[in-house]
Amino acid sequence: MDYLVVGLGNIGAEYAHTRHNMGFMVLDAWAQASNALFKTDRYGDVAEVSFKGRWFVLLKPSTYMNLSGNAVRYWMQKLHLPLENLIVVCDDLNLPFGTVRMRPNGSSGGHNGLEDIRFKLESDQWTRIRVGIGNEFSRGGQIDYVLGALSPEEQEQIPALSARIIQGIKDVSTIGVQRAMNTLNTKPKPKDVIENSEKTQKNDPKMPEF
Repeated sequence: MDYLVVGLGNIGAEYAHTRHNMGFMVLDAWAQASNALFKTDRYGDVAEVSFKGRWFVLLKPSTYMNLSGNAVRYWMQKLHLPLENLIVVCDDLNLPFGTVRMRPNGSSGGHNGLEDIRFKLESDQWTRIRVGIGNEFSRGGQIDYVLGALSPEEQEQIPALSARIIQGIKDVSTIGVQRAMNTLNTKPKPKDVIENSEKTQKNDPKMPEF
């Protein structure tokens, strides 16, 4: 079974590490971890990765964010995929940085890329993964903030954040979107909390292991 995984962003070196390119960053991380190479094709850069007999076509549209639907529609038709096999990864201003929300359908929430995909596919019945980028900007500064570069502290979080999302996408293909959503949408415990919990369990054999 094949899936089309679309990471939303804008092409060009000037946008490479900007908040609006969160979708591109996740797909780049997946391709790198899988030793897959992106190749320029119709409407975008495309790579293929596999997991437990499933194939995932990774697409980074070259249409710019506001016309992402053109690329998605073309590749969905080319691959002959049903809507439930489409997964879109994008940034979200309404979520704190690093927060992840998977949904099997829904509105665009004001995101121009999602809205164009909804319009071109004439449906909102496809999985989307929103990645929080926060909204730490003054009035009128939204565009500069979204197209601004990630801070060094934010950059450090990208590898672990991408790994979580990639696993969530794999889970969709094996255990279904509802169960994958329940896992991915749960905020992971900070490392120090996990370490303290492990120490407590070692010191108290009566403590159950989770």
